[in-house]
Amino acid sequence: MTTRPYVLVSCATSIDGYLDDATDQRLLLSNDDDLDRVDEVRASCDAILVGATTVRRDDPRLLVRSARRRAQRLADGRPASPTRVTLTGCGDLDPSARFFTVGDTERIVYCSSSAAEKARDRLAGLATVVDAGEPVDPVRALDDLAARGVRRLMVEGGATVHAQFLTAGLVDELHLVVAPFFVGDGRAPRFAGEGRFPWHSGRRARLAEVRQIGDVVLLRYALSDRCPG
Repeated sequence: MTTRPYVLVSCATSIDGYLDDATDQRLLLSNDDDLDRVDEVRASCDAILVGATTVRRDDPRLLVRSARRRAQRLADGRPASPTRVTLTGCGDLDPSARFFTVGDTERIVYCSSSAAEKARDRLAGLATVVDAGEPVDPVRALDDLAARGVRRLMVEGGATVHAQFLTAGLVDELHLVVAPFFVGDGRAPRFAGEGRFPWHSGRRARLAEVRQIGDVVLLRYALSDRCPG
């Protein structure tokens, strides 16, 4: 059996654990130096995954920003940016979103069985739509990515996707960046949300690294034996 991809979850939160605020504008949590670190991590991965809500709300490009890193990937025989991946239960994704229109990287949509046909019609020529079960099964998505040659996957959010992967015990490494301010609004999304997680008071996650990056701090947790350091 093909080994599932190494899964790295990356996110930034406020001191009180929020991923964003409740406004229509995206809340900037990282600083320039940390965003460059994230870009370096992206460049090391074969694919980047976000949920459909993130595609709709943030309209991300999910590309490697550094020209030097893109050139190095090309020199290594890889695409300039990793494959873009999303999960959706309803299939309601805008074909004009930057996820589908910016850059020339491969795009894969893992969709629920009930919405797969609709998504294929909606995204024809823009993405490969894969039936991932009902509801969408992240294990099925990982197995399919492995079969496509993905060895290292970066999961960038949002809260529902974080919870899906973490509660299922599918994450090897967590990069948690904490910004130096509070949000304090219960309407805003929080990291991971509710669920039964493999790491709790009786089974503590291993802290592999703590790093100050300007005014934010990076906490790197090893969540499986596959995580180095």
